[in-house]
Amino acid sequence: MENKKSVEIRVNGQAYERLPIKTHVVMYGEQLEDVVKKYASEHLQEGDILFVSEKIVAITQGRAYPVKDIKPRKLAYLLSNKVTKTKAGIGLGMPETMEMALRECGTAKIIFAAGVSAVSKAFGRKGDFYRVAGYKASSIDGPTPNTIPPYNTYVVLGPDRPDEVAKVLSSVLGCQVAIVDINDIGGNTLGISHASMNRDEIVKILKDNPLGQCHESTPLGIIRKMPK
Repeated sequence: MENKKSVEIRVNGQAYERLPIKTHVVMYGEQLEDVVKKYASEHLQEGDILFVSEKIVAITQGRAYPVKDIKPRKLAYLLSNKVTKTKAGIGLGMPETMEMALRECGTAKIIFAAGVSAVSKAFGRKGDFYRVAGYKASSIDGPTPNTIPPYNTYVVLGPDRPDEVAKVLSSVLGCQVAIVDINDIGGNTLGISHASMNRDEIVKILKDNPLGQCHESTPLGIIRKMPK
């Protein structure tokens, strides 16, 4: 296991450990179930929740595309220039990532989200673009210098059917599983294996991004309740 941030966090009066798990660089063609079983099984204890980065799910699903192979339309160039850049990454602020958002979400939805965002920004409100466009847009990761090669030259989409993926992994490992999209400015729980799991609470537990944002190669982790 690897851990560069605080292992412990307290949420709603309960203390948790977050234990990142290091893996090899996973590529398309590998079976996610095999990867997760290989690296996580020996660390799991009863009551643990395994959390899995959305990026590793998407990669194994074939949802990572070399930037050089993406040909943005004129609208993608126009809209990407309007996107506010953040410290968490490029987001949709480059034509290639915006092009993939147009393909994933549909042109009409992205244009509508951009229109809502333009109006709300005039009144000092931020974040409406992604609220309207949805997780398919917010989960798109663009290339950054800190990303592990070869994905520093790829656009990676959000995972397909994340709830189903979580359920499959849960059946393999015998524990609760969450598919998460967490970065240094926030995140979402995209998939859960059990309806009883609290998506918002999982985000709060992982809010400081214990998997890291750069070269950690820790796409898996464990949430473990600590004794009171």
